[in-house]
Amino acid sequence: MGLLEGKSLLVTGVLTDHSIAFEVARIAQEEGAEVVLTAFGKGARLTAATARRLPKPAPVEQLDVTDQDDLDSLADRVRAHLPALDGVVHSIGFASGRVMGGHFLDGDWEDVATSIKTSAYSLKSLAVATRPLLRPGGAIVGLTFDARYAWPVYDWMGVSKAALESTARYLARDLGPDGIRVNLVSAGPLKTVAATSIPGFEQMEGLWPARAPLGWDSADPGPAARAVVALASDLFPATTGEIVHVDGGVHAMGQ
Repeated sequence: MGLLEGKSLLVTGVLTDHSIAFEVARIAQEEGAEVVLTAFGKGARLTAATARRLPKPAPVEQLDVTDQDDLDSLADRVRAHLPALDGVVHSIGFASGRVMGGHFLDGDWEDVATSIKTSAYSLKSLAVATRPLLRPGGAIVGLTFDARYAWPVYDWMGVSKAALESTARYLARDLGPDGIRVNLVSAGPLKTVAATSIPGFEQMEGLWPARAPLGWDSADPGPAARAVVALASDLFPATTGEIVHVDGGVHAMGQ
């Protein structure tokens, strides 16, 4: 039996087959899970095409996490494919280039608010939207980038990730009585579509392999994806509110 045999997952954030979310969906299927994907706006056609590259084609539902109508209808639309969920993967984030790449002091509230709403508040929104579907023992797993530090060029997205990490802890508190775990995976820098859109991303990524005791391959989302799958499985029944670092060990090293 696979690690997720008999389980059902909703995976957000699949755009191309280079994303962490795609690897999560692929590994989850190989481990026995049924998977439904979500897509956003104009990227829906690309997500649908990418879904056909999975071991099994996966249905795709529209989801804009800032649109209340999308959120309100999500549970019913997912039920058309799956009767219930055992896991939800949050792989959603956005910040304008106007609030990254060295523009921290220049960022205006409108752009900052968009980043926080899309990248952090959306974890709560997604949890509430899928709560009617989640079985006891289920898991919500999100992706972060270690928000304890002020990284070069990350700026307000770093602040948004700090908000995401705090949101996950409060969700762990409030959903625990329902038997639902909430955890995050903090991956090292990966050359995903989202990451390479960050102005100056190479400043974050370039020195990482030399600082990581285990080394680091920024082109391989597999290790982070496997951690997400493990947290969505039954292997961690008493773990919630946690951040698991999958970064080659950089988080534990001094400067």
